[in-house]
Amino acid sequence: MEVQLQQLRYFLAVVETRHFTQAADSLGVSQPTLSKQVHTLEQTLGAPLFERTRGAVALTAAGDTLLPLARRMIADADAARDAVQEIVGLRSGRVRVGATPSLCSSLVPAVLRRFRTEHPGIDLHVNEGSSQDLIADLLARDLDLALIVQPEQGVDPALHAAPVLRESLVVASVASGPPPTAGAELALTELRDTPLVMFRPGYDLRDVTLEACRRAGFAPRFAVEGGEMDAVLAFVEAGLGVALVPSMVLVNRPLLRATPLAPPGMRRTVALAHRRRAVLPHAAEALRATLLDHIATGELPIGVQPL
Repeated sequence: MEVQLQQLRYFLAVVETRHFTQAADSLGVSQPTLSKQVHTLEQTLGAPLFERTRGAVALTAAGDTLLPLARRMIADADAARDAVQEIVGLRSGRVRVGATPSLCSSLVPAVLRRFRTEHPGIDLHVNEGSSQDLIADLLARDLDLALIVQPEQGVDPALHAAPVLRESLVVASVASGPPPTAGAELALTELRDTPLVMFRPGYDLRDVTLEACRRAGFAPRFAVEGGEMDAVLAFVEAGLGVALVPSMVLVNRPLLRATPLAPPGMRRTVALAHRRRAVLPHAAEALRATLLDHIATGELPIGVQPL
């Protein structure tokens, strides 16, 4: 037989009241139930814990030895219960979320602001990276959730990726300069002789842009090559060239002009991914709910459609 926490609680109640009946009353149990549990505890430990005399209860040497240990075990159990309840109640904990640079500079800040308002005790850890890197971090258990660009070939079977929104790609150009086309929309082939500001190798939008140009029958000419989102937008603002970017990233960029692509255009799907067999921590589940609600009810930029 093993010592049970409930038996230790009964033992401590008798120590505090020095009376079995009063101890039972304080715990809301019957006196026979309490006495039986204390007796079982004594049998398990192999020694009497109390000297029972008429009208008084005193600890034996074994009881004196058990007392500090019992107090410590009960305190540790209560602390463990409180810590778990803090996490379950979202009063503490952490969530590790990843997102691509374009989403970190557009969608994610508004979602995290709302989540922080609702759950100020949760620590937020954000990892910005390419979709490939974020997928690797999920598989390595370094992230709980990640907003990724859904690849055409799908994701690793160990992951679950739920599409959450679809966004159009637009041509970003400096607003103070001439527009990249005379019409309201730009055909992709019009970029044949236009210098492009191109993302670094391995960046999702680089692969998408190069593949679209290949299908249109030309290889693009680069003005600047090698940046990530903030750098690419800054280079376009400096007038070095144009870039194909998600429409969301231009919302707070007044120096840039967004020109839609002519049909069929270019779109990408953003998915929320997590490990398929993992149980999401409560904080991560709450962030997931906040994100989905924001997409469903919030004001999304033109060219962005919730799924």
